[in-house]
Amino acid sequence: MQSYTIGQAARLLGVSPDTARRWADAGRVATRRDESGRRLVDGRDLAAFSVELATDVGGEDDVPYTSARNAFPGIVTAVKLGDVAAQVEIQAGPHRLVSLLTREAVEELGLEVGMEATARVKSTNVHIDRT
Repeated sequence: MQSYTIGQAARLLGVSPDTARRWADAGRVATRRDESGRRLVDGRDLAAFSVELATDVGGEDDVPYTSARNAFPGIVTAVKLGDVAAQVEIQAGPHRLVSLLTREAVEELGLEVGMEATARVKSTNVHIDRT
């Protein structure tokens, strides 16, 4: 399973590293230390926290999370595989993006819950890039 540093987690959540550290210190998101002493967040834990965080910000007047060129970097929160098609959900800050694509594409990209990915939106299509 992929793990993320506090800085990487902060970028995926659309907050500052200081905010991510405060959340970790408060126990809102679980962390562990690697052999170098850096705090790491398990990808599955970060995915779950990003979904929780997005539902918590519902009515706030914060500056919205934006991305240049319609690219939304985030974390994969769900992958549903069918025989031919697949559904991938990405939480990009407060934005939940869902893409329907082929099972073959999901397998080629190696997409799984907890990994970093970027959703690219063009017209009515959402394309997923592995980061």
